[in-house]
Amino acid sequence: MALDGQEAEDETEANGLRKIIHVDMDAFYASVEQRDDPSLRGLPVAVGGSSGRGVVAAASYEARVFGVRSAMPSARAVRLCPDLVFCKPRFEVYREVSQQIRAIFLDYTPHVEPLSLDEAYLDVTADLKGIGSATRIAQEIRRRIRAETGLTASAGVSYNKFIAKLASDENKPDGLCVIRPGDGAAFVAALPVRRFHGVGPRGAEKMARLGIETGADLASKDLAFLRANFGSFAEYLFRAARGVDLRQVRADRPRKSVGGERTFFENIVDPVALRETMDHIVDVVWERIERSQARGRTVTLKLRYADFQTLTRARSLPHFVADKAEFAALGHALLDEEMPLPQPIRLMGLTLSALERHEETEHQSNDGQLSLL
Repeated sequence: MALDGQEAEDETEANGLRKIIHVDMDAFYASVEQRDDPSLRGLPVAVGGSSGRGVVAAASYEARVFGVRSAMPSARAVRLCPDLVFCKPRFEVYREVSQQIRAIFLDYTPHVEPLSLDEAYLDVTADLKGIGSATRIAQEIRRRIRAETGLTASAGVSYNKFIAKLASDENKPDGLCVIRPGDGAAFVAALPVRRFHGVGPRGAEKMARLGIETGADLASKDLAFLRANFGSFAEYLFRAARGVDLRQVRADRPRKSVGGERTFFENIVDPVALRETMDHIVDVVWERIERSQARGRTVTLKLRYADFQTLTRARSLPHFVADKAEFAALGHALLDEEMPLPQPIRLMGLTLSALERHEETEHQSNDGQLSLL
């Protein structure tokens, strides 16, 4: 839903709203590999481990055509795409490129909230260059990213974080989408609820059984109905369906944990499948822990049951978790204490917290490069 940039800015300013940009690099890790190795261009590429219990960290758009996605077990990715080319992750390189991109952001605003190495929110309500138009700033940032890094980025421009993030995914790859304040509710109304952050496949199925398939369907339900069916998730759903998000962009937001979670296409309760899932999550989360150089004392298990009830269990140590083996052992111990489960689960997550000071800790959502959702 593109529109004249200045028209959108005038309306935003008149309503006292913020000017928010969400910038999301396109298939970031895989794109870096294709940039640095021309022989990979045009090929289906996956970044991650190719053997054993390896996990896809990122997939190129050529690989996504075959259904390959981040956080997918590598064995399954190969079954979907036999010609898939695996690249070993080079996180130092990705971090360097991310710093280049962040330096570009900071030329326009100090209000930059990184979500991961490949995406960030920018509040450009009062931009440093006096450009005045978030749309023009987003265009300039995307042009500079391409010129200075050889990579492409997509951007969403709107009056709050929720809609800006949705908009950045609207015209991927290498796209721009602007949603003005007067169009926010209508934009959200037309979206399938599966696009809402936090609504996984099973959640979308439950909503469908309740007659909720789009944002408009969701907006038609009152808060009491949503609370009765979705518990503490109700307030978020109620606001989101109306295009409301009051969160501010927080520069250099301190991270308190490193973790990941996985939502299943089919609910699971089998002990073997649960332990295999735990192993996959440990692989991905520990990779993040090493990349961020984080050290923590508390491991937390999160389980969400088929009825959306969520359970968390934590264990704290008097010392920092020593290595991946200890992290895995704590995760499995927390899971084993809950076995047998009273009902199937739709989500499992594992988090390291009580962290020592660090710089690049990530706890990504289902939109992140390494998300397990």
